[in-house]
Amino acid sequence: MRLSVGLRHTLARSLRPFTRVHPEEAVTAALMTVAAFLLLTGYYLLKTVREPLILLHGGAEVKLYARAGQAVLMVGVVHLYGELARRVGRMKLLIIVFLFFISNLAVFAVLARAHMAIGLPFFLWVGVFSYTMVAQFWALAADIYDEEQGKRLYPIIGGGSSVGAVAGGLFAKVLVPFGPAALMGMAIVILLACASLIGVIERRARLIPVRQSDPHPDEPLAAESAWALLARDRYLWFIAGMVILLNWVNSSGEYLLDRTLLAAARQATTSEAGLQVFIGAFKADYYVWYNSIGVGLQLFAVSRVLRVVGVRGALYFLPCFALLAYGSAMFFPVLAVMRWVKIGENSLQYSLQDTTRNALFLVTTRVEKFVGQTAVDTVAVRIGAILSAVMAMLGKHYGWSTSAFAAINVGLAAAWIGFVVLIGRENRRRSRVSTPALVEQPAAS
Repeated sequence: MRLSVGLRHTLARSLRPFTRVHPEEAVTAALMTVAAFLLLTGYYLLKTVREPLILLHGGAEVKLYARAGQAVLMVGVVHLYGELARRVGRMKLLIIVFLFFISNLAVFAVLARAHMAIGLPFFLWVGVFSYTMVAQFWALAADIYDEEQGKRLYPIIGGGSSVGAVAGGLFAKVLVPFGPAALMGMAIVILLACASLIGVIERRARLIPVRQSDPHPDEPLAAESAWALLARDRYLWFIAGMVILLNWVNSSGEYLLDRTLLAAARQATTSEAGLQVFIGAFKADYYVWYNSIGVGLQLFAVSRVLRVVGVRGALYFLPCFALLAYGSAMFFPVLAVMRWVKIGENSLQYSLQDTTRNALFLVTTRVEKFVGQTAVDTVAVRIGAILSAVMAMLGKHYGWSTSAFAAINVGLAAAWIGFVVLIGRENRRRSRVSTPALVEQPAAS
């Protein structure tokens, strides 16, 4: 895609309210932003489908246990993904993964239209889909941009994700009455468009200079298994520890919200259809709230926070918020408080925290970006879910209150801050290392 110099300057200026974009970066940055928008729009359609399906056919506990069960699937997925990365280059890897998940979704849509009981398998699948696809997208972004560019451009690309999440929630709210198959079908169309756009981005990225230490984009990405990479990489271990605690806190908070939501829904209506609409509408509205706040943070705060305190400093925001928010929930353990705790937590996570966490991989090698990040963003997340599920089982057995769960989350947030300290030290060390020489000529924008 070639634009005149004047149009590139105009496009760069249009992005300036959100972050600083150079004219030669504008086209690829805009394409990445639109791709992020499409990916998250499709995901939130599917996320809205899965909630009533799993909650009405199992409840809040089964949902939490299913999130833990995803860890078993993730281990197999990461192994297969690592083996695939040892055999194919970047473009083939991206296309194979995209088409695999789209074909799975088509099968689920057919089963949903036939009114099959797909709540649990669909929930498991959406978890694998979301973390794998999002990790793939940000691995590509980290491979395209260097550290300085990433700090500037990730906020606007993340803005596309945040706006897409809001659009997906609003779109889902309109489509909920038409049933799960309608939402799945629309998600298929959106994801196909996203895959096509990723192909365009990849063709442009092929001409961007690469480090001599990295393989050419057409060559196999990895020379070792994902597990061998994780075993020797201290930086990935620190990030994984942070992700485990982050997801443990988030999953536990979501569990508290879900069980209070179910109680409220059953007080409002007793019919199956009424419960599904009540929960679906509540979840869609909930997604719109935290994603709308997240959009504001992503577009107008993230780039400024990164510029002022840097990537390492920005990592402290969410765990500090969790300390205060769950501390408040300890003393006011009611649905209204939990709703706003989760809205605040998720809006920060899906804007500043996710952008910052993805930026941690700007100082890594290509194999760390694609294989390492995918492993961390899938397996580590599910380990957090397992720990949360174990805690929920213990809490149910011993009759723990909402205040007790909130107190545990306060302690976990304190441990989370400890991992942020370790990550900051290693990231600083890597950032000081001289940038390896580049090969190939840069692409014309």
